[in-house]
Amino acid sequence: MRAALLYAAVTLVLTACQPAADSVPPPSAADVAEGALPAVRVAEALLTPMTPEDNIDSPASWTRADGEVWLIATAKATDKLVVYDGQTGKHLRDVGSPGTALGQFDRPNGIAVSGDLVFVVERDNHRVQVLQLPDFKPLGVFAGDDLRKPYGLWMKPLQDGYDVYVTDSYDDGEDAAGNDILPALERLNERVRRYRVTVDGRGVQAELVRSIGDTTPRGALRVVESIWGDPGNDRLLVAEEDETYASEFKVYTLAGEFTGNTFGNDVFKAQAEGVMLRTCGEGGWWITTEQGKDRSVFHLFDRKTLAHAGAFHGDMVANTDGIWNSQQASARFPQGALYAVHDDQGVVAFDWRDIAAALSLPQDCAL
Repeated sequence: MRAALLYAAVTLVLTACQPAADSVPPPSAADVAEGALPAVRVAEALLTPMTPEDNIDSPASWTRADGEVWLIATAKATDKLVVYDGQTGKHLRDVGSPGTALGQFDRPNGIAVSGDLVFVVERDNHRVQVLQLPDFKPLGVFAGDDLRKPYGLWMKPLQDGYDVYVTDSYDDGEDAAGNDILPALERLNERVRRYRVTVDGRGVQAELVRSIGDTTPRGALRVVESIWGDPGNDRLLVAEEDETYASEFKVYTLAGEFTGNTFGNDVFKAQAEGVMLRTCGEGGWWITTEQGKDRSVFHLFDRKTLAHAGAFHGDMVANTDGIWNSQQASARFPQGALYAVHDDQGVVAFDWRDIAAALSLPQDCAL
């Protein structure tokens, strides 16, 4: 496919000096004809090895005390985590194996890192597993009695634990064509599960706080995966992936109430996917993904107003599932980076300085 044909050429480009982000061509005639947004071009800053057999889904990054950055991605098909150098893209190691025991995985999907803990959603083990870095020591699992078909998660650190929100895209089986059958609206009231989680010497303990899901046509979460929160503005954003209804983001409160607000359906031409928050003081931007088969477009929305703040695409990245915004300064990325999965095969990174320059945004918001 197109991405595979471009791989060798793009690899050579990425090892050389990056083209200036402001040397952006105008939208092509094809883009205009298709009604696509005039997204600007930002060159990828790094590219990991491409391993299509892994079916890479979602990334997260962790910075060691010595400044080394690990980029950790879930591999759905091979039931493991793949670890890359987050500043060069080099493959470092694989973690885990297929199974149900601690340290094993069954179709790992969503992933998040906080402190020295990694939380991994396992769709087909119907659970969330917690591991401790740097050794990936398995500490425990939770939610196995509740989750049916979990995908993504967001976690908010507390003084004595974590609030963890997990999306659950359960269905009523498949139709004759092999498509998932969507439950009736009244049964979509458990699309997100909120847990209070503590991790200590006894392992992992979790309490189900609430099941979340509006059952009105406007607020219902029909097909869900990506989720992220903003405690500063009491918002929980959930990507609605049901393109037959609307490709958009639904805005809930952290308590789990639908606010009545949605956004993105006027700019997304493909499926709404990943979502992350990049803060800048009390402001910042929601970074979201339009998962185009041949080209992913990343849309930014103002953190407070949710107004569209611009869009960009890379030279090759397409069919993006998960994304991860790192605001941790590093030698390679002094203002942080946006990591994005490419076509189920690997991960690319964008330097925030390039994104900011292309969209005329502030650059100095690293942690």
